[in-house]
Amino acid sequence: MTTRLHRHQLALLSDAGWQAVMARDWDEQARACLTHWAARRLPLVVTRQQQQQSDQVALGLPAPQRWGRRRIALAVPRTQIAWFDEFPEASALPRLRPLHAALKSLGITARIYGSHGWRLLTGLPDHLRDGSDLDLWLAAADEAQADEAAALLASAPAQGPRLDGELVFPDGRAVAWREWLAWRAGAARHLLVKTLHGSLLCEALEPA
Repeated sequence: MTTRLHRHQLALLSDAGWQAVMARDWDEQARACLTHWAARRLPLVVTRQQQQQSDQVALGLPAPQRWGRRRIALAVPRTQIAWFDEFPEASALPRLRPLHAALKSLGITARIYGSHGWRLLTGLPDHLRDGSDLDLWLAAADEAQADEAAALLASAPAQGPRLDGELVFPDGRAVAWREWLAWRAGAARHLLVKTLHGSLLCEALEPA
């Protein structure tokens, strides 16, 4: 069965996949970064996909400061992806464990993506900048669960990095949790809804 792609999903390449990637014509900086990733079998992240059906999966590598914070984009055949994975759960950071437990009690899983997520995955501290937001993506089953998750995030103690991130619904659509709160409160007329294929301003979150 073909794995359904979603936002913030990780992809780990096979040996053949890395060999094919490294055989491409990269500049010196990109090649150095990709060599590090390939040697350690670090993941890439699923990015915006083309609308048409294709066996190619668009992936990205957000490099840390030592490689200029490059956003390296590449596409690989599905056959060269060994498996898909996810970013670490919020409990991986001690300061988030109470929030993680509260979300879990509601049936909501929160994962750390963005610079803090990549720091956990790679062990490279220069993914972080001073003041880097702590991005969470939360799997919300429906609008009611999204309300609960956003309310918990809004009430979290204001210490450490600023909490940011997205609510991701089962059909793959995602919205920023802060924008969701404003929209649900009537403070915003439109909601920016993101998918694997782009984004759209909506007045209502219609069934997909």
